[in-house]
Amino acid sequence: MLSSNPVRGACPHDCPDTCALLTTVENGRAVRVQGNPAHRHTDGVLCAKVSKYAERTHHPERILTPLMRTGPKGSRQFTSVSWDEALAGIAARLGEIAARDPQAILPYSYAGTMGLVQGESMDRRFFHRLGASQLARTICATAGGEGLVHTLGGKVGMRVEFFAESRLIVIWGSNSIGSNLHFWRYAQQAKRAGARLVCIDPRRTETADKCHEHLQLLPGTDAALALALMHELIVHDWLDHDYIARYTLGWEALRARALQWPPERAAAVCGLPVAQIRQLAQDWGTTQPAAIRLNYGVQRAHGGANAVRAVACLPALTGAWRQRAGGLLLSSSGAFPVQRAALQRPDLLAGRTSRTINMVTIGDDLLRPASPTFGPKIEALVVYNSNPVAVAPDSAKVVQGFAREDLFTVVLEHFQTDTADWADYILPATTQLEHWDVHLAYGHTDVLLNRPAIAPQGQARSNAQIFRDLARHMGFTEPCFDDTDEQLCRQAYGEAVDFEHLLAQGFVTLPGPEAPFAQGGFPTPSGRCEFHSPRLAARGLDPLPDYVPNHEAPGQSPQYPLAMISPPARNFLNSSFVNVQSLRDIEGRPLLEIHPQDAAARGIADGSVVRVFNDRGSHACHAVVCERARPGVVNGLGIWWRKLGLDGTNVNQLTSQALTDLGEGPTFYDCAVQVEALASR
Repeated sequence: MLSSNPVRGACPHDCPDTCALLTTVENGRAVRVQGNPAHRHTDGVLCAKVSKYAERTHHPERILTPLMRTGPKGSRQFTSVSWDEALAGIAARLGEIAARDPQAILPYSYAGTMGLVQGESMDRRFFHRLGASQLARTICATAGGEGLVHTLGGKVGMRVEFFAESRLIVIWGSNSIGSNLHFWRYAQQAKRAGARLVCIDPRRTETADKCHEHLQLLPGTDAALALALMHELIVHDWLDHDYIARYTLGWEALRARALQWPPERAAAVCGLPVAQIRQLAQDWGTTQPAAIRLNYGVQRAHGGANAVRAVACLPALTGAWRQRAGGLLLSSSGAFPVQRAALQRPDLLAGRTSRTINMVTIGDDLLRPASPTFGPKIEALVVYNSNPVAVAPDSAKVVQGFAREDLFTVVLEHFQTDTADWADYILPATTQLEHWDVHLAYGHTDVLLNRPAIAPQGQARSNAQIFRDLARHMGFTEPCFDDTDEQLCRQAYGEAVDFEHLLAQGFVTLPGPEAPFAQGGFPTPSGRCEFHSPRLAARGLDPLPDYVPNHEAPGQSPQYPLAMISPPARNFLNSSFVNVQSLRDIEGRPLLEIHPQDAAARGIADGSVVRVFNDRGSHACHAVVCERARPGVVNGLGIWWRKLGLDGTNVNQLTSQALTDLGEGPTFYDCAVQVEALASR
């Protein structure tokens, strides 16, 4: 019998939309997951990935019992053990290491769930109490976040629903159809009402196909384009002088820098026609309301933070912020009053100072010996909400690190991922349909609650429960380790959000002005949009946004003349959903898009097997000869599990551990390669 009242929940995945879900249950089994039509942003619509969530939850390969390694590292030889046996074994080994130095233990997690409870509550309490090393969770958004902080003051921007009223929408570094579907629906409303849509992206994406104009620039050159747009706004006086005078800081210095970037200079750097740059500047300077939907593709190169800074200056120059359908949105997460100290309890460190390790450099860090600068060698790794062997850069080194016989590795997982293959223990975790959680969003301003729709499958336990149980086995007696998952949901926002309203409706919209910066009021120290950042100047850094060339600039190396970007395949989300057969069937196989011009020069035919390589490694996949790739750039669609690749690799065999200009983020789209044809497979 079908449940007459579908269970309200929230999508847990790393996407700006944070959709409200309704799960229909029959005889204890989730039979349908759909969008909640009562939630205005979801409006009953889900992406292809999450609409398959019931298939993922009831997947026949789901890990449903604790597993202990019985064969050599990486052999995938495991045996089922009881929870008590697994927890006792893990606690004993962690206790032994912690007795020498708890900083030899490292948690590794990211956004396998975006939930505040299953992603950053009891786990943080556990590692704070232990005194373990801390993780800089930088692998996605820190460069862009720093760019916003030093320009707008935080991860803030316009409300997404008002894009529907914009007359010009610039979609910058985002394949919105695949990764921001509900924003795209607002953009389509605007388009039907006569708005002009412009896409800026090195790849001719599905989104670019649907826009009026596509600027297919070279990867990592976005700041040069933004500065050239400023140049044209200045020389044609398409400026709101009153807004600049009242609500910005550092205009004269920015003006001087922008005037160094005529469109001809930017066109040479970006690989764009001069006329396209001039036209976009005119459109931006003469259309109201105008808005930019910026996304994180922009910041995955050396100068990523500066690029975000430069783009974030544009709305203030024209006074676009004066109207609710004008301005910019990269992330709205700064609007959420999350009580992180209450959730994570950093006070459990009790005065100790733990080192911080950047998750981007895990390949190098797992191979580092103990030293006075690095500290103790990493002896234990606890991985949850992430699949670093597949998703971390320079993955040959990551695999080498995970293969260390002396590294003790615990993985909390749903499936036998590339990372789980190297575990000593695998602990079965619940999916979103089986536990409590509460969410923020980074593409809208609604808090969402997730109720469990079904009982945990097999012996699966929630992340929070697993860390609660580990704390007990480690002898931690603080009362905070007794908090239930529902209690943690209540603590996440404290009194700032009416939890009873959340329980009743499943979501709560945060209050806020429709046009947040119409009269300034930016959350910067000056209260202004900071073209010139005194905080950066105090650190000895350039206080103005500038173009920062790639670590591996296109054409810089004769040996590796092609730039490679690795955007997500449309039906995957990072490495999630790769094992859902219906979605993998759509994607087919690991692919490299290459422009006909570059393919012809290398004797590469459509569908043939190619080797993509650089000094870090080699990756075999199938070529798609098409104009989704521009000349000089190849697109390695990811992120496939390595074990499903032709040669047991994926695109991250080629990416580097080099970091961004600010925020110490990854540079996945700053990668030079060569491509050659291989014999057919």
